[in-house]
Amino acid sequence: MDENKNYNAPVEEEEGGIDIMALVRSLWAGRKTIIIITSVFIVLGLIAAITMKRTYSISTTMVPQVSSRSNSSLSSLASLAGFDLGTATMGNSDLSPLIYPQIVSSVPFRKELLYTPVHYEKVDTAVSMYTYYKDIVKPSVFSYVLKYTIGLPGVILGAIRKPQPDLVLPTAAGDSTPKPILLTKDEEKFMKMLSQSVTLAVDKKEGYITLTVNGIEPIQTAELAMAAQQLLQSEVTRFRTEKAQDNLDYIQARYDEIKAETESLQSQRAAVRDRSQQMNTARGRIEQERIDSKYAVASNIYAEMAKQLEQAKMQVKRDTPILTVVQPVTVPVKPSNSRMKTLIIWTFLGFVLACGWVIGKGYLPKLKEMFTEKKD
Repeated sequence: MDENKNYNAPVEEEEGGIDIMALVRSLWAGRKTIIIITSVFIVLGLIAAITMKRTYSISTTMVPQVSSRSNSSLSSLASLAGFDLGTATMGNSDLSPLIYPQIVSSVPFRKELLYTPVHYEKVDTAVSMYTYYKDIVKPSVFSYVLKYTIGLPGVILGAIRKPQPDLVLPTAAGDSTPKPILLTKDEEKFMKMLSQSVTLAVDKKEGYITLTVNGIEPIQTAELAMAAQQLLQSEVTRFRTEKAQDNLDYIQARYDEIKAETESLQSQRAAVRDRSQQMNTARGRIEQERIDSKYAVASNIYAEMAKQLEQAKMQVKRDTPILTVVQPVTVPVKPSNSRMKTLIIWTFLGFVLACGWVIGKGYLPKLKEMFTEKKD
């Protein structure tokens, strides 16, 4: 009895498992279908590879120089103990490098980069990415094929729907209140493309940031990377020095007022002295003493404001962050995508789909029988 159980067990496992030889025989029987489907995908892969736009990639590495604070020793002790105080130990003027990716992905940053002029091979002068994709570049043949095959439902729905005009913010004369950012449809579409082209990654452990830029031409990609790098520096500087810059602007305005007032009193003082030499009277001496007193006060305030102005300028420079470039931007020589790789992917995809179709076609009658038995 035990021998029968041991003998039947392998048979049941073989019946319940997958018969590899049966799969091989079914694939061999449907080899013509596999060859036809794979050949079709090879042709599609050739079309995709030939019409494919080359892309170039650039990565530049930077190290943000964060200003040291009095609590740096506390941060060092905490890091030795296994704790990361992070932004909790930073001063008010410090900006954590972890915020940099948010700056790069922000709408003002991408919009500024969208209208930054760069050089393209098809254009003699530098033009912005917005102008290039809107007025100069033409869609490829393969994009037309995808649009009117896979994207045909979207084209039909777009034709049925009424085109909506771009929104316009209401404006009034003399209205200086802040307004929300309003994007046109073209700006929104191109900024989505730009968000995939320009990315920033932060290495928390090593403490450096990597800016990666993808483009369609070597020079254009390099110039776009340089523009993104400089714009990141200016945006971080603006965030970091905003408070110090406001203080500098206030002191500068006050300094200009005091300077103008001191120079006016200086001219009045000279005129009073000229009159007092010609007419030596008590009234003249009183007027001279009065103007001398005003000039002395204004001169002291002017000297003090000059000191405060220099201190404010030094504070702005002290708070200005520095991004030390470790890996500079270099013009790429080879494209990042490969036509051969595209052809291999299409061929492999066609072969897998063809095999799945042949095997699934063989299992279809069995599935029908299973469903009919369950219904019965």
